[in-house]
Amino acid sequence: MSPPILPEMPPQAPRTRRGLGSRLSRLLLRMAGWRLAGTLPNVPKLVIIGAPHSSYWDGVWGLLMKSALGLDINIMIKREVMDGPLGPILRGFGLIPIDRTAAIGVVEQMQQRFAGRERMWLGITPEGTRKHVERWKSGFLRIAHAAQVPILPVLIDFPSKTFTLGPLQHTSGDMDADLARIRALFQGARGKHRGA
Repeated sequence: MSPPILPEMPPQAPRTRRGLGSRLSRLLLRMAGWRLAGTLPNVPKLVIIGAPHSSYWDGVWGLLMKSALGLDINIMIKREVMDGPLGPILRGFGLIPIDRTAAIGVVEQMQQRFAGRERMWLGITPEGTRKHVERWKSGFLRIAHAAQVPILPVLIDFPSKTFTLGPLQHTSGDMDADLARIRALFQGARGKHRGA
């Protein structure tokens, strides 16, 4: 018997219906050899950060994992990706288009979303791009701090085909120290095209 590719679902996690799409996603993940390691936290609200984000394939496997679990995770994505024929489909997967030119800032937009919902898990790539960056963007920290929610690090490791759930992190208000501490958790993770 092969090992399970998915952990148990905690009761407080935001969920969607698990139908045919969920079963198909589990089958595709199993066939491709992808799995999720670690324990999902039993909290109703959090910010998920996934890194290293080096390819669109991170998103493909991540969306399949989200669907397989039946998790209702909203994922921030630049608005331009949502323009065009795939926009409605991507919205159906829970992707939130971010207008970085809006009068109200992204942190405030997300804080309002958290305040207006009983349960919400929000996914963000801390690099903000698929290219290598020396410094991660601090938006995920500012959102988590403003919404008073923990951060769940998810390490993407292409060589082992594993998404690894790290320990929940909490902001201290010292953004530089928090960023350094959280980024250190990703040492050794290898994306499709580069490491963290």
